[in-house]
Amino acid sequence: MKNIVVTGASRGIGFELIQLYAKRNYNVLAISRNINPIQKLNIKNITALSIDISEEKEIQKVLNFVKTNWKKVDILINNAGKLVNKPFYKTSTEEFMDVYKVNVFAVAEITRVLIPFFTKGSHIVTISSMGGIQGSVKFPGLSAYSSSKGAVITLSELLAEEYKNSGVSFNVLAIGAVQTEMLSEAFPDYKAPLSAIEMAQYILNFSLTGNQFYNGKVLQVSSTTP
Repeated sequence: MKNIVVTGASRGIGFELIQLYAKRNYNVLAISRNINPIQKLNIKNITALSIDISEEKEIQKVLNFVKTNWKKVDILINNAGKLVNKPFYKTSTEEFMDVYKVNVFAVAEITRVLIPFFTKGSHIVTISSMGGIQGSVKFPGLSAYSSSKGAVITLSELLAEEYKNSGVSFNVLAIGAVQTEMLSEAFPDYKAPLSAIEMAQYILNFSLTGNQFYNGKVLQVSSTTP
């Protein structure tokens, strides 16, 4: 029985992913601000936790749950994301901070509080973006989002090195465009080549087996160029 933590679990890739894990009879902690869609699933091995991960003190709830109920975490999927699509000169420091709080600082803090519960074979998978890959084609308006996705790539590389003797693996999936609610909100007219369930299936398989082959790596998961 594996214990899985997934952030950003109420819609898009995260919502599909928690259901795929549940079908394998794993224990799933599904984290989101809005947990209504998760609760409506009524799946016994999914626990929904309402958390605003942009608030550091709220992340203590994750620690408390794991300490009380699980004692160990096999897989952490840092999936939650925030996107602002706005010209750079109109993007305020506050908006940059809001994006970084979710996409970078929360990833760091959730990972940090769960470090004592990772054991040999645990796999931490952070969902980044092709926009965070150095040398990739960049889209105007995503200065905060894409730079934050670059930051978590470096963070994961560093953690893989720091914990390389523990048997815990840290990897990043830099995904291309996926048809999710977040994408539709930012780019209403854009149609992505992949659905949320298709990407969720890939992430599921990678989270279960990828740490046998990779640690401290970023894999580019995109069916288009750019």
